[in-house]
Amino acid sequence: MLFSLFAALPSAADQNDARLEKLFDRLLEAPGPAEAQAVEGAIWSIWAQSDDGAVRALMEDGVAAMSRRDYRRALSKFEQMVAIAPDFAEGWNKRATVHYLMGRYDQSLADVARTLALEPRHFGALSGRGLIYVALEDEKRALDSFEEALVIHPNLISAAINAEALRKILREREI
Repeated sequence: MLFSLFAALPSAADQNDARLEKLFDRLLEAPGPAEAQAVEGAIWSIWAQSDDGAVRALMEDGVAAMSRRDYRRALSKFEQMVAIAPDFAEGWNKRATVHYLMGRYDQSLADVARTLALEPRHFGALSGRGLIYVALEDEKRALDSFEEALVIHPNLISAAINAEALRKILREREI
């Protein structure tokens, strides 16, 4: 099944790809995390693709820099990406991630908002927003963000774990 999901992916796509609708339906129908993981991977693959060669190169360079923890370089690449492709949701999401990793939470939240304006189903951005709110010690907004991600991707394990931990914290505060 995994092979068939990825074999059908063309070399260029983005958040407007027509195949996403069916993939999001399959994500909701997945009986468990293992089955959902293949669908999630196909969605991420589509989100990360662009018809523009310059955007593809910037994405590759930025992701490589992030993996080396060279956040300044990654940020530079993602800033270039959003400048030349402002309607490419994953460019904003990647820049949001780097801002988060650098502790720049306000900038990260702004980029998450832009990501979600372009792709409201972006469970990664929603979960990322939850992590930002955790860092800002705003547990209620964090919980809301994780729960929004779970509506779209019910088998997103990290969001489920974080949501449950936050529910417990908020219940204990009420006592």
